[in-house]
Amino acid sequence: MMHGFIPPQRYFPYLTWKEIADMPNKKNIVIIQPIGAIEQHGLHLPIAVDSAISLGVLGKALSQLDSSIPAYALPCLYYGKSNEHDGFPGTITLSATTLLSVIKEMAVSIYRAGFRKLVLMNSHGGQPQIMEIAARDLHQEHPDFAVFPFFTWRVPNIIGEMLTPQEREYGIHAGDAETSIMLSLLPEQVKMERAIKEYPQGLPEDSLLDMEGKLPFAWLTRELSQSGVMGDPTIATQEKGDRILQSVADGWVEVIQDVYQFKQPQFKQ
Repeated sequence: MMHGFIPPQRYFPYLTWKEIADMPNKKNIVIIQPIGAIEQHGLHLPIAVDSAISLGVLGKALSQLDSSIPAYALPCLYYGKSNEHDGFPGTITLSATTLLSVIKEMAVSIYRAGFRKLVLMNSHGGQPQIMEIAARDLHQEHPDFAVFPFFTWRVPNIIGEMLTPQEREYGIHAGDAETSIMLSLLPEQVKMERAIKEYPQGLPEDSLLDMEGKLPFAWLTRELSQSGVMGDPTIATQEKGDRILQSVADGWVEVIQDVYQFKQPQFKQ
């Protein structure tokens, strides 16, 4: 089935061109582009993790969304900018310029079809900046086009209270949270017997500089981790993953509702 985790009635490619042309109130219909990556996630997780999370979370959210709110999922954009994982076999990466072009050209197609609300649902931590640039450029070029560059994990959720302090700070790749949610979404693809705990090594001490904070430095995974893991997947559980998935999906239901009701601010002189 092409729709996978997505409810079939919410899957945009299943519509005909005439059904799309005849949709009422297109300016408020919410179109969602799930965006992931194909990149290494340690010895225990498949390279599809970020894409699977986008589709799994979105599918659960759309299945819970009130049927009166029109929202549709586009096919997942599986490839992203993953060059920080260069050197680990299986990682497939686009350049920033290619990814930016793909997103903008997809978005313009959606705009030409009459839609005016597009959510970029990105689950890969290496490319939020590209989403933000695309959204700003698209809105500048088409002022009546509302584009939302969202990171999947930033909706309201309970993850912070479920992770250890060390995991909250350093468990940024293939750690507890990602492994747990994959145990919920695709348990047969998780090899827990191969899970290795490994936190980033050689980070600056007593310094204002860090990996992903307010004063970050550029880094490659192979400089910080031998296994490709940055976190502790050994403590992950399916029960924890079920709770994380439900919480993040609940947050996305709220966000989709807000996008549906959103009106672009306009300064009045």
